[in-house]
Amino acid sequence: MNEEEALQEFGLEPGSGDRERIRRLLQQEIDNTSAEDNDYLKTLCIMLFAIGHVEDTQLIWQAKRKNQDTGSYVDVQLLCGAGFEDTIMYLEQKSGQQTEEQLQYLRKCEPYDFVDFSKEEWISNYKQYYEI
Repeated sequence: MNEEEALQEFGLEPGSGDRERIRRLLQQEIDNTSAEDNDYLKTLCIMLFAIGHVEDTQLIWQAKRKNQDTGSYVDVQLLCGAGFEDTIMYLEQKSGQQTEEQLQYLRKCEPYDFVDFSKEEWISNYKQYYEI
């Protein structure tokens, strides 16, 4: 599957019923070491962001941390589909080095990347990007 096929099948704002399939596809793309571009990976992250389950933040973080390119390509805001505060509260209840790194990263980005954060605005911008 590629970015266009994923958009055709799920749309940019898929329903919760597609969440598990999108999660599996994203995990496969994270594990795919031969992927040559990051458009498909980012599109799957945007879909999970749109669905907005706080539990998906850690999978999107894995995608963001896959390599240096995905680190810049996957917007930090995609980590907060459930909202910034809810994501922070969720991560504070978890443990592990990866979780702590994500928390520190989000807190560092908060004063710059989450001023007047609006999920709806980000989705609208992605719709313009994809010409939907």
